[in-house]
Amino acid sequence: MGKVYFASDFHLGTPDYETSLIREKKVVSWLKSIEQDCETLFLMGDVFDFWYEYKTVVPKNYSRLLGQLANMTDNGIKIYFFKGNHDMWTFDYLQTEIGMTIIDEELMLTMDDKKFFMHHGDGLWKSETTYNMIRKIFRSKWAIWLFHRLHPNFGIGLANFLSRTSRKKNSIADEQDIPLEKEHHYQFALNHAATSDTDFYIFGHRHKPIDVQVGQKSRLINLGDWVTKFTYAEWDGKNITLHTYHN
Repeated sequence: MGKVYFASDFHLGTPDYETSLIREKKVVSWLKSIEQDCETLFLMGDVFDFWYEYKTVVPKNYSRLLGQLANMTDNGIKIYFFKGNHDMWTFDYLQTEIGMTIIDEELMLTMDDKKFFMHHGDGLWKSETTYNMIRKIFRSKWAIWLFHRLHPNFGIGLANFLSRTSRKKNSIADEQDIPLEKEHHYQFALNHAATSDTDFYIFGHRHKPIDVQVGQKSRLINLGDWVTKFTYAEWDGKNITLHTYHN
């Protein structure tokens, strides 16, 4: 049996085309380096800084990444794509054309007799009331229908501008050294583990690599990002480890 890999928060498209292209090539280089022993790949959200599918139109960039992912699924590698808060408007293109399985919210799987709880990581904690309300609106059929009425040149251009503005603002928070007990992902995992036999909680979103014990038997893995950290996790059937990709 092959290995399982987890990565998150590539944020392709930000802050500009040239910088994003360099990062995309690095991601593709990493994917090529793992495909020989990769059985399953979990892309845990915010792969794109913005993604929206019209009926006959998708963003025109990212051909290197999409081609590599399609090649991997063609060769039998199972790839799960989690909707993040930046690329939540994913419908059927990535599933039909690339062969990935799209995950809307959490995914709970048992692998090698270990139980995994996986989620992009946004909106999990009860204190995120305002964000969850906005998230629900953005994911609603009405919001999607209204955005669909915009011409792609305007709609995607506007969304990319707003997404980049948000990313600049949030990048400051990402670098803050928050005590572990105040991390939302840790709070969620600790609360969930109290009534669950989950072994591993795997999240993205936070942009901060974390590998800590939760409760008596669980572990929390936050995957970091590929904007500045270039980190990913690897499960070999017995152990899960965080790594930094250097090329």
